[in-house]
Amino acid sequence: MSTHINDNVLDIRNLCVDFVTERGRVHALRDVSLAVPKGKIVGVVGESGCGKSTLIYSIVRLLAANADTMTGEIIFEGRDVLKLSQDEMRAIRGDRLSMVFQDPMTALNPVLSIGTQMIDIQYRQNSTNVEKRKRAIEMLSRVDIPDPESRLRAYPHQFSGGMRQRIAIAMALQAEPTLLIADEPTTALDATLEVQIIHQLHHLQHSMHCSILFISHHLGVIAELCDYVVVMYAGEVVEHGSVRDIFNNPQHPYSQKLLECDPARIPERTRGLPTIPGEIPDLVEVPQGCIFRNRCSQAFTPCGTIRPVTIEASTGHAAACHLVNQAQNQ
Repeated sequence: MSTHINDNVLDIRNLCVDFVTERGRVHALRDVSLAVPKGKIVGVVGESGCGKSTLIYSIVRLLAANADTMTGEIIFEGRDVLKLSQDEMRAIRGDRLSMVFQDPMTALNPVLSIGTQMIDIQYRQNSTNVEKRKRAIEMLSRVDIPDPESRLRAYPHQFSGGMRQRIAIAMALQAEPTLLIADEPTTALDATLEVQIIHQLHHLQHSMHCSILFISHHLGVIAELCDYVVVMYAGEVVEHGSVRDIFNNPQHPYSQKLLECDPARIPERTRGLPTIPGEIPDLVEVPQGCIFRNRCSQAFTPCGTIRPVTIEASTGHAAACHLVNQAQNQ
């Protein structure tokens, strides 16, 4: 993955986020670094609790009130968003930086028509209501909503789940953002609709030349849609590289285990699905050494005491694992 700042819409460097709870300080993100190149789609994958949602809400500066510590850099279009004022952030959100959420029914206002919502979010545009309405119709047409002009008068409950998600995507892309963050947008959909949404996003990304940060736990979706993949585990980036690198030659044991759990890779019919034994560690008291050690079948002595550094296995493909370091030194 490119790390040259001029090639990247988003460049996150050593991001750390803590939350204050009754049990103590939760170290939710620790030294997270990743980049989203211009015009590319980067997928972030990992189990529930790995820090995916904390990562995206850090980018848009919408973390919960108990987020106490936030260090590092989040460089978006050349500016560190952690240093921007609230007014400056509001000017970016929804304009240069848009989001599509998991559940379109909760993302859309149930008591306002689709047309009202699509016109209202264009409040920054210096254009008439007629022009805004025309723009809304155009965007609905681009996401394949039939008879878009008349559907502007409809309410969210009058659309299917897949159509609501397409409307949410249309609203997010209406301002032609530089970066679209998609937070598991296909989770609430069945498999057929999921494929439609993936193809829709891919088409729109190419036609509008925007970048996408795509959050998912669905490996098949990541493989279908993304150019690059970031694998997260327990608040850390454990591996990153191109889709081809991650899916054909995973270096970190966690990435390997994730791929083994993909139902599409199971060669024979079975009643049980493979799982990764063990649980994500307690992030109030982060264990020493490798964060994945207690669940790793390949762990050896250094894993218990020394935190692995990220090492390139090949050009643009790196993993934070002592095994990679050992292989490089042989």
